Formats: sequence, C-alpha cells, structure tokens
Amino acid sequence: MGKTYQGGELLAEVVRSGFVEGLHRGSVVVLDAEGTRVAAAGDVEGPIFPRSANKPLQAVGMLRAGLRLTDPADLALTAASHFGQDFHISRVRALLRSAGVDESALRCPPDLPLDEKAKADVLRAGGHAERVYMNCSGKHTGMLLTCLAAGWATEGYLDPEHPLQERLRDAVESFAGESVAATGVDGCGAPVLAVSLTGLARAFLALVQAPAGSAERSVADAMRAYPELVSGTGQDDDRLMTGVPGLLSKGGAEGVHALAVPGVGAVAVKIDDGGMRARMPIVVSALRRLGVEAPVLSELTEFPLLGGGERVGAVRATW
Repeated sequence: MGKTYQGGELLAEVVRSGFVEGLHRGSVVVLDAEGTRVAAAGDVEGPIFPRSANKPLQAVGMLRAGLRLTDPADLALTAASHFGQDFHISRVRALLRSAGVDESALRCPPDLPLDEKAKADVLRAGGHAERVYMNCSGKHTGMLLTCLAAGWATEGYLDPEHPLQERLRDAVESFAGESVAATGVDGCGAPVLAVSLTGLARAFLALVQAPAGSAERSVADAMRAYPELVSGTGQDDDRLMTGVPGLLSKGGAEGVHALAVPGVGAVAVKIDDGGMRARMPIVVSALRRLGVEAPVLSELTEFPLLGGGERVGAVRATW
C-alpha cells in the first residue's frame, strides 16, 4: 500500500441547464465475491480515512471485546451515523440508562440533530446542542458499554492507546487485511484509522459473507435489519439497504462510501473534494458493474440540481 493517497480520476460531472459547470474526481474499487478486483479508477491502494465507514468494523471490535446487546437494533445504532430523530435519541438514552451511564460520559461534542425536523423540534422546545444528539452518539455509547463489559476505565476511552481503541484497531486491520497507515481524530473525537479503498471494500465483503452468528455477521445483519437506525429515514444508507436485498451500506464524511452484497461483491468510493453529492452516482455505476439492479438505483443514478425551485440539471457519473 502506498504511503499517501495519490488522488483519483474524473468520476462525475455537474451539469446545469445542459452546461458542464463542475467536475468531481475521486477513486473507486469494485471487488467480486471472491475479493478479486474487477474494476477500479484512481488510487485504490493508497490509504484514506474512511471516516464513519469504519463504524461497522469498530462495532465488530466492540463485540469481540465483550460488548453484549440483547437487541440487534442497539447493535445497528453502535455502527450508525444517526440523524437525531426521536427514535434514535430515545434508543441511545435507553442504552445509557441500562448501563447506569450518564450522558455526560459521552465524549462526542455537543451538537444538534442532522435531521432538519428533529433539529427544529429541539430548538422550538427551547433545547440546545447536546452530546446525545451528535450523530456518533450511538458509537460512543457502544464504546462506553464495551469498556464496562471488559472492565476498562471509561475515562480516556478515546485515547488511541486505551485498550478499547487498540482492540478496535485490531478489528479494522484484520478485516481490511492491511496495517493501519495513520491514526487521526475524527469529527466526533474518536480515532479514525486510515486504510486503502481496497482494504475497506475487502472488509465489508468479509462482514456480509461471514458465518451466521459471528461477530462480523451479527453487525452486518443488525444494520441491514434496521437501516433507518444506521442513518435516518430516507437517507442514502436507509434507501440502499431497504431497496437492495442483502446489501450492507455505510457512508462516511469527505465523500466516502462502502458497500457489499453477499455472493456478489463489494465497492468502496472516495470523492477527492469531499463532495457528498457525487457519491451515489458513482456507487450506482459501481454496483451495476457487479450486475446489481434495483429500482432504488435508478432513483440514485443522478443527484438533482435545482434552479428557481425546479430541477435544471444533475450530478452524474462519467465513469
């Protein structure tokens, strides 16, 4: 694996009123069910920060370290980038109460819900930014509960040298099939671990094709059973996992997305400029190279552009 990410190729164009007004470059890798690369563009061997696309792998690490959750929906939430809807927040709070942990123990920063209605409801009621509303609070709750289960101190649980984070790093490396190239600080304050797009796709494929009952399969099954908990109602992960049977999907900041379908293959995407609008057109193009078709893919083929409240163009794949 290269020491630094070298950047990608032209993957998508921004077309407004028939005029190309912008371009998105990036990298994408497509693996078949055996893990063999069948298509790629850009740098798929240099390390990138997968951001929240690492969460399913971190959730596996939590299970391996001793986390026990009786409800698969709670496991889905530990791998989530939730949008702060009522059903997200009530579940996070219930998990914390079940372990006797106060919300103040969460070390993710205070925030407002990502969902616009949920945010408006909080503000209308006189509320304010809180740690529990932050979209990574499910993951942080899982981390705290893992520490309690393993007998580790919850203080400093985000330190890369904390036993929890060492276990999560081991999980990422074991599924990616490569060493972590760099450790950074994610937006939520937790360590973010750099691997290649090929390693990320390989890891997602391992999760969906693992034996039933294994930690990795349990995470994949929970996320696919409760896709609305993984993101939010009508968000990309929710739509993809609802619309494509068996598909596991997890997006991350800075234009990252990873997916896998058992018996079919896996995809990992990185948009160089971090533009989230370019991800889905490239994801759809990649999945179709694996022979995956579903109505939801037609809906996500282009990202619409508006002018005067009407659709006047789209972001579409050129790859």
